[in-house]
Amino acid sequence: MELHEGHELSEPVRKAWERSLTNGRAALTRRSLLRTAGLGALAVGALTACGIPAAEGNTGAASGTEDDSATDKTVNFCNWPLYIDVDDKDKNRRPTLDEFTKATGIQVKYTEGVNDNVEFFGKIRPQLAAGQQTGYDLVVLTDWMAARIIRLGWAEKLDPARLPNAFANLEQRFRSPDWDPGRAYSYPWAGVQTMIAYNRKATGGKPVTSITQLLTDPSLKGRVTFLSEMRDSIGLTLLDMGKRPENFTADDFDAALARLQKGVDSGQIRRFTGNDYGDELAKGDIAACAAWGGDLVQMRIDNPDIEYVIPEAGYITATDNMLVPRKARHLRNAEALIDWYYRPRVAAELAAGITFVPPVIGTKEELEKIDKEAAANPLIVPDANMVAKGHPFRALSEAEDTAFEGKFAKLIGA
Repeated sequence: MELHEGHELSEPVRKAWERSLTNGRAALTRRSLLRTAGLGALAVGALTACGIPAAEGNTGAASGTEDDSATDKTVNFCNWPLYIDVDDKDKNRRPTLDEFTKATGIQVKYTEGVNDNVEFFGKIRPQLAAGQQTGYDLVVLTDWMAARIIRLGWAEKLDPARLPNAFANLEQRFRSPDWDPGRAYSYPWAGVQTMIAYNRKATGGKPVTSITQLLTDPSLKGRVTFLSEMRDSIGLTLLDMGKRPENFTADDFDAALARLQKGVDSGQIRRFTGNDYGDELAKGDIAACAAWGGDLVQMRIDNPDIEYVIPEAGYITATDNMLVPRKARHLRNAEALIDWYYRPRVAAELAAGITFVPPVIGTKEELEKIDKEAAANPLIVPDANMVAKGHPFRALSEAEDTAFEGKFAKLIGA
């Protein structure tokens, strides 16, 4: 593949992510809680026992760019809005970043510039394609876009020797996605879960436990919504069909699409939504839906009638990921910051602030010290049974992405 091949998005894919920016997963409201906690010394296990192979040939500046980390103690970190812990008295303070600077001497220039994967990609693509610096040393992008940047050769390879906490503490289920085997280029910032939710009052107390029930239960007709994110709605349907989103075929996709089309044609499915399903579910205007775990944490606090269900067939998982853009001038400083967030106590502070799934071993024990309710919430810290039922949606080729998003757009009328 040529370096620049495939850097333009097809029209179906672009439209899909315009929907996401407006009200989909890219527009999720990330609740910021105020938590602070001191940082203690942590023992790190041997790297060879981690199960992640070392990145070969990385001497600190894989793209040949001079690394200024030693002489310029800064790192330019770009993230999504409301996706980090903040101080309750001073919203401009971010305790985990402040503690990082205190411990390392590295100043963090933190910006909230990622409002949407496609929009941000369009912003940095010209520099990446031209082999120039983007101005960012570390960015957070959703797995499918991180996969795209890595595939195009526009991410720096990370040095395992400078990531001892990350190598030791990354949860096994996040260690080797098909789009970045061995995590040579990226590490998860947080996990996202897609499952079923229902309003107990709206269903008359009747549980809703499967996608089949969403699609066929006559008592729910016209009061069911699915998500306008293709990977979530198709993924849940594939699981209900006994297929694995990790390795499905084009025929499997078409079969899942046909099941959803039948639900639309029969009037069972009311519509496809972004995160605007929340108000309708809370009011009882819809009885049940596909939903995101990050939303449900807050919704269940506000409305005790809202229940969530992990289908027996399983649920969909995704990650937002830290990666270093090609030609970044502070690679080592960026690696230090990645590694910082893989200290369990730091990960716990972050998890308490954003209420999304932490990818770090030992987070629950540390979270219990600062927020027992969050530590006990499986939507934030999934238990072993819940973890076992999580399935990622496999990486798509450019051709598959275009074809699948085009078909799905017709289904949902987008």
